[in-house]
Amino acid sequence: METRSEHAGDTADAVVVGIDSGGSGLRIALARAADGTVLDRAAAPGPVRTGPGGISAAHFLESVLPAVAALRARAGEKRPVRAAAVGAAGMATLGEELRAVLPGAFADAWGVRATALAADAVTAYAGALGARPGAVVAGGTGLIALGTDLTGWRRADGWGHLLGDCGGGAWIGRAGLEAALRAYDGRRGGSAALLARAERLHGPAAGLPGALYPRTDRPAVLAAFAPEVAACAADDPVAAAILERAAEHIADAAGAACPPGPESVVALTGGLFRLGEPLLVPVRTALAERLPGVRTVAPAGDPLDGAVTLAAGLAGGGIRLPEDPALLRTG
Repeated sequence: METRSEHAGDTADAVVVGIDSGGSGLRIALARAADGTVLDRAAAPGPVRTGPGGISAAHFLESVLPAVAALRARAGEKRPVRAAAVGAAGMATLGEELRAVLPGAFADAWGVRATALAADAVTAYAGALGARPGAVVAGGTGLIALGTDLTGWRRADGWGHLLGDCGGGAWIGRAGLEAALRAYDGRRGGSAALLARAERLHGPAAGLPGALYPRTDRPAVLAAFAPEVAACAADDPVAAAILERAAEHIADAAGAACPPGPESVVALTGGLFRLGEPLLVPVRTALAERLPGVRTVAPAGDPLDGAVTLAAGLAGGGIRLPEDPALLRTG
């Protein structure tokens, strides 16, 4: 399905805004509406708060509106904002408030005529593969796989750090910290190397629960330990086994999301895969076993690039990806 804007073609003297909201913070891009060329970028630290109504639209706007104003001022950009696209972690399950508030807020602030609100996996897909069939595994603090045959979406995981996101940064970091505490207790499955790294980062092991549990950004804090697991993997079998289990989860999610067909490809995108070969080697092995014959391709861009792609497409006349009530809405 292709979504078309009634203002198609009215892009030469306009800009668009792309926003990527993840577990570790916000990234914002200002781009030309005509071709999606990025003019400038900005970042806001910390995840958007989640409350009883889901992701907080007020907190989101507190970060985004000043950032976009600063971007436009820095670029000397006075052209109107024709369209905006938001990719947000949790949009599918916790995004009702964003969907209710953001289109009107963007219209009031910038005169935006069209808005796309998407799960971060959709913007990851748009950035990595554009409009071609296949699946993208988006890994960062969390993990979700999303696939499409260009008529509908297939989703796997992305259920948050308490119920899923298996193989993601928070999952790896939590497993690493558990192994550290096992070593502290003298239980099987412990890692002295991970214990040493945990205490260097967080202080004495006995104080770790008190330091972690009250945090509102627990997933990001857990994910921050994932690089420590990767750094230990070459010499520590416990750390290596954690990454092997993560790779199996990643391949399972990709296999569940990837549509059948000879044209399908798989891309890996997101900060998780910057852990490098300690994770990528077992991921390649697991993908070859789970999806024999399906090519793994390098992503063309990241989720922020995908948000810009959606915004520019919406401003120019069409988004060639399927709409979905939870995953991708335009208006």
